Amino acid sequence: MGLFGGKDKIKVKKRPAGAIAYIEHRGPYGNIPFDRYIGKLYAFAKQSKVRPGWKPFAVYTTDPNTTPEADNITQVAIDISKEVPGSGEVKVRSLPETDVAVMVHNAPSEEYKKSYAELGKWISENGYMTAGPPLEIYTAKPKMVDGKVIIYSEIHFPVKKR
Repeated sequence: MGLFGGKDKIKVKKRPAGAIAYIEHRGPYGNIPFDRYIGKLYAFAKQSKVRPGWKPFAVYTTDPNTTPEADNITQVAIDISKEVPGSGEVKVRSLPETDVAVMVHNAPSEEYKKSYAELGKWISENGYMTAGPPLEIYTAKPKMVDGKVIIYSEIHFPVKKR
């Protein structure tokens, strides 16, 4: 399986509006305790009596090319069926409906820069511009393949026509 699906696999889709529950993490992307945060988010959804989405995701609110690593902000999140009050470190907010350029990334995490570069090039070459921070939706649990951890995700970058 390749790094990503190729240019013909990049599509623009509508991401529907909806509520999310999230935990904000500050620091290097490589130090995010995803399993712990995701467990807390699903426990919050159960306690709050809201239906959670099946695929956890992350919103990368800062640009790693211009932000010091220690100051990167990531929102580890799940979709939830409706807005409810947050609790403790779990916050809740709405995401608006938006067009997103979507690309599959089934590769080691160190290959994300290549995926983002390819997606950015596609966005520019196809008459779009970015319109918000990217999301990475995790489509399966990471697996060890040939000594490398493979991340299964879709990169969703909000876009609008130029």
